[in-house]
Amino acid sequence: MTPPRFKSLLNAFGPFLGLLLVIGLFSLSSEVRPYFLTGANFKIILTQTVIVAIGALGMTMIIISGGIDLSVGSVVALTSVVCATLILKKHGVVETIGLTVLTGALLGLIDGVVIAGFRMMPFIVTLGMMGVARGVAKWLADNQTVNAPDSPINNLMALSQPRRLFPLPAGVWIAIALAVLMGVVMRRSVFGRHIFAIGSNEATARLCGIRVPLMKVVIYTAAGLFFGLSGLMQFSRLTQGDPTVAIGLELDIIAAVVIGGASLNGGTGTILGSMIGALIMAVLRNGSNQMGWPNYMQEIIIGVVIILAVGLDQLRQSKTAR
Repeated sequence: MTPPRFKSLLNAFGPFLGLLLVIGLFSLSSEVRPYFLTGANFKIILTQTVIVAIGALGMTMIIISGGIDLSVGSVVALTSVVCATLILKKHGVVETIGLTVLTGALLGLIDGVVIAGFRMMPFIVTLGMMGVARGVAKWLADNQTVNAPDSPINNLMALSQPRRLFPLPAGVWIAIALAVLMGVVMRRSVFGRHIFAIGSNEATARLCGIRVPLMKVVIYTAAGLFFGLSGLMQFSRLTQGDPTVAIGLELDIIAAVVIGGASLNGGTGTILGSMIGALIMAVLRNGSNQMGWPNYMQEIIIGVVIILAVGLDQLRQSKTAR
């Protein structure tokens, strides 16, 4: 049998080993290595990680609690359009950021109320919200991109001195700060312990006095804040609101969380693991581009990684149940 201490170390450092393995595989090519292992390229990777990483912060809470959210990509598209529209209408920077993030929170609140209030499956509710949010984004944008004038928000994801690793864009530092904050919240706060308790055994959590329906509403609303912020970063990266953007983003985010060690059955996961998972996804896409692989090959690779990650999760769960 595998010693418990070894198991815990493997769970803790597994995502790091996965990241090192992916970097090592792309570094094997003598043609790619000089471009891949550079400060400029790692700056691009970190910038590309921001949107998935911030979304993964919200998704980690949801998955640990035993839920799922398939509407993330549509919410990101809608909030990016909302951001562009507000800038176009000459709203202030603080007001634009606040309303954009709150739009994401509102959609999360609706999901949480329907899931908790009507006891519906999160898969079905968020699948419906995926269509609703995408449709509202297209309606708000009149089925075209919303080109907003220059704004300080554009600078959040701007690459200054692109040939050097530092300085990093503000969006990278925001993602790191939020990850540290959420790591503390999930491990040190009553709110975080309640999330783990609900995901481990909802019935037991209810018997212990945890107000499960209210907690689910709060979890999905808080996650919506992060999805709204991801939409803000999406706008900053593209400098326009595009209602057709971020299709399939929810798969990258869910894959990042699962690769990071979270269980789709709930009750298990870490913020650090999810952030490493987001980095792995970014490195995979970046390395594939460096290798000159076509887009369909990248999608196949990401799909295989998702299947392997879920398979490993099932293997871990079956061993734990024995």
